[in-house]
Amino acid sequence: MSPDVKTFFDKATFTATHLVVDPDTKKAVIIDPVLDFDAASGRSKTDSADEILDYVAANKIDVLWVLETHVHADHLSGAIYFKEKLGCSIGIGDQVPVIQETFGNVFNAEETFRRDGSQFDALFSDGQTLQVGSLEGKVLHTPGHTPACVTYVFGDAGFVGDTMFMPDYGSARCDFPGGDARTLYRSIQKIFALPAATRLFMCHDYKAPGRDEFSWITSVGEQRDKNIHLADTSEEDFVKMRETRDATLNMPKLILPAVQVNMRAGAFPPAESNGTAYLKLPVDAL
Repeated sequence: MSPDVKTFFDKATFTATHLVVDPDTKKAVIIDPVLDFDAASGRSKTDSADEILDYVAANKIDVLWVLETHVHADHLSGAIYFKEKLGCSIGIGDQVPVIQETFGNVFNAEETFRRDGSQFDALFSDGQTLQVGSLEGKVLHTPGHTPACVTYVFGDAGFVGDTMFMPDYGSARCDFPGGDARTLYRSIQKIFALPAATRLFMCHDYKAPGRDEFSWITSVGEQRDKNIHLADTSEEDFVKMRETRDATLNMPKLILPAVQVNMRAGAFPPAESNGTAYLKLPVDAL
């Protein structure tokens, strides 16, 4: 099986959203969609999502699912918007309640905030499959960046979320609550066990120094051989490198609004008595 993949790249958050289409039936999934958000004004827009909707309509594609690889810290999810517009379902890994419990406490979420993942239509376990037309997708639990990260594999295409970046950029940070460098290394070995020719689609590209163009497609073989953090690297050396590097990194600029929205499947917190929804800014909490 070889799905058609159309990628929409958001330069504001360096996020690659992938539309994965079964060429036989035009059934499809959208992986890691973006809701445009300006943190300075608190305003959201749907320009990025609308571009995808226009493409879907023009090509008569039937979107069955929005799939999240994890609760993102670098962009707000457009999942709810797609569900409203297309009637599709929203899926994520079944460890998302761990994230909801952690960040529900960080943000002192409202009493009605459910920490069981029920905001999502499906919670996928490791090894679970889903059918998209004639395509069969498989879910791999690949934690480390967060405890709830998953990779989706449809035929010869894998969608790895924030486990890895392009080979010249390396691997994902592991210093968010519940993250762990050793766990990430072992998760990546599960991805490396896929056939070498498997196409791998990144969730982000930050354009490594010396590279002129953004890029988000590589392969298992190329990552095994060329990834600057992983090729010919032992687990112990990886853990030492990752923990040392993570200690120097600033928090992503959208982490506070993003996590509050994304742990709710892309919904904003409930509106308060004046009809306005608010995002909290916890002080000295992260």
